[in-house]
Amino acid sequence: MKLKLIYPDLPFWRAETSRLALFIGEIEFEDYRPSREEIAKMRTEGVFPFGQFPVLQVDDKTIAQTGAIARFCGKLSGLYPTENDFYAAKVDEVIDLATDITGKIRPSLIEKDPEKRMEMRRELVETVLPNWLGFMETLLENNGKTGYFVDDSLTVADLAAWRLCGWISGGIIDGIPETILDAFPLLNAHQNHISNLPKVAEWLEKNRK
Repeated sequence: MKLKLIYPDLPFWRAETSRLALFIGEIEFEDYRPSREEIAKMRTEGVFPFGQFPVLQVDDKTIAQTGAIARFCGKLSGLYPTENDFYAAKVDEVIDLATDITGKIRPSLIEKDPEKRMEMRRELVETVLPNWLGFMETLLENNGKTGYFVDDSLTVADLAAWRLCGWISGGIIDGIPETILDAFPLLNAHQNHISNLPKVAEWLEKNRK
């Protein structure tokens, strides 16, 4: 099976979850990171079924949508529950929550008016993100002292949450402080735990800019 994951050269969770899952599972794949010009050309060629990325090409067929790709890659790499429907649903829950949180942030990313953009960021920091990150913290708490979101081992849910929270707290988004996770000790601990897993650390070193 020939795999080609298409997403720009960014460590954003929508693609990084699947990239890392395949890397951890030692599944061979082409990590294709097109330029803006290449993306524009791909759009005209119909490479993106819904006009957006990531997409995963599997031989001569295409899978779109972040969650679908993450589940597929998770199954290939052993990081998605295939014999427990409840655990599978709990993984999906985290991925869907990551999608929801991204959706809350997105309007401030595309807002062109600087003053309005910073006002939106203030609202994110003061009310929106504390609420939604609190939901994510609760999922960790409800899973006991395992250090993972689902059962007692690493899944693509952990990779998605880890990378999403890393993006939010990474100082990349103006107006969102790097200390935003300080109010969420379990998410903070999860960040450190996942970052220090040998294969994750290897990936980070390999892809460090």
